Amino acid sequence: MKIKQKVYNLLDEDQNNSKADVFVHYFISALIIINVIALFLESYENINKDYKTLFWYIEIISIIVFSIEYLLRIWTADLEYKDVKPYKARLKYIGSFMGIIDLASVLPFYLPYLIKIDLRVIRVLRLFRLLRLLKLNRHSNSLRLITLVFRRTKSDILITVFIVSLLLILSATLMYNIENEAQPEAFSDIGEALWWAVATLTTVGYGDIYPVTGIGKVLSGVIALLGIGIVALPTGIISSAYIEEIQHSRKKIKKTPCEQCPHCGKDLKK
Repeated sequence: MKIKQKVYNLLDEDQNNSKADVFVHYFISALIIINVIALFLESYENINKDYKTLFWYIEIISIIVFSIEYLLRIWTADLEYKDVKPYKARLKYIGSFMGIIDLASVLPFYLPYLIKIDLRVIRVLRLFRLLRLLKLNRHSNSLRLITLVFRRTKSDILITVFIVSLLLILSATLMYNIENEAQPEAFSDIGEALWWAVATLTTVGYGDIYPVTGIGKVLSGVIALLGIGIVALPTGIISSAYIEEIQHSRKKIKKTPCEQCPHCGKDLKK
């Protein structure tokens, strides 16, 4: 039981009480970042050709480390979820968001050995290595804070997304009916008009599709102006919640202020 507790402390990102805890924390974080850099460099044919062996070793070491980490987290799950039975705790971890990410970051490596897969599918599965970047969430206080903020503002963001989606469909339908006769090729259907609506509402304005009629130009201007405010709403919601969460976190760790002596002005410990 003591060994299991020590292993759990090593893996638990909230501990970091000993040098070993800190080493494991930074080692796994560094390995995740190295993996992302390696994936990026592998896309260059000349670099991949010269350093293919190095990339292979990085992948093998990463798979070994992340596989062991995944198995150890399953083993120590009953210490993480103490309110349920051990087997339920392990199932709870496996089905959790981070449990799925941990599995998805190593599973593509083993799949070709377990089942026959088309080589094109294997190339796509390699992209799952990017999911290792999400593992940093448990090793970074800032990322955990952002995750908490998104959970708190989930309802507000969903309402904003609904309003934006509604506006996109409405504006695309209107523009299709206005411009279809004047530009049958550019606005051949509502789908094409929807692409215009996205580019206009986000104020990107690629310029590949644009209205030529007077009414269409007026509608385009209105949509662009609405986009400035509506698209900025999620940013405002998230920023406000992020600031509140930071202030709340600081209040938790803020030390109790010392009282001053009325005679000499020196701080007095409570």
